[in-house]
Amino acid sequence: MIVGLSNPKKEYHSTRHNVGSWYLYSLAESYLRNFKNEKKFFGFTTSLNIESNYIRLLIPNIFMNINGQSVFKMASFYNINLSEILIVHDDLELQPGISKLKYSYGHNGHNGLRDIVNTFNKNINFYRFRIGIGRPINRDQIASFVLSNPTKKEKILIQKSILHAIEKNVLSNILKF
Repeated sequence: MIVGLSNPKKEYHSTRHNVGSWYLYSLAESYLRNFKNEKKFFGFTTSLNIESNYIRLLIPNIFMNINGQSVFKMASFYNINLSEILIVHDDLELQPGISKLKYSYGHNGHNGLRDIVNTFNKNINFYRFRIGIGRPINRDQIASFVLSNPTKKEKILIQKSILHAIEKNVLSNILKF
């Protein structure tokens, strides 16, 4: 299962905080798949077959700080262990254009990840695909920074890193789905 963290509502679709959903939309598009709204999972879902592995995709349609509910609902319904889930999200510690895969790492202050960790009883044993968005100079500006749109240059770099990961099939080569 792959989850692209996001906030709902049109006003947030282009923000830095929603790059997880950008990745999933691009991944699904590359496989000619469309998302459908599944209210029982509080989100949009589709599925892919990558190298003979059936993979469910989820974009929560609830606010970031409660995304764990959506992830838990779908994982429970399909009996998917947290260790078999990849969470795709924005990362302040990486510059735009940089993305990294990590396993078993805490939430590092990310509210969506924090909620997932808390929802799954403090379990941190899951994959994370971190997409760099950079960091504001002033720490007090983090909330407004992640909820704002990236600059044109940043958006190009973020989109290139997303497309690179999809084209190089980075996730299926690294993860054992």
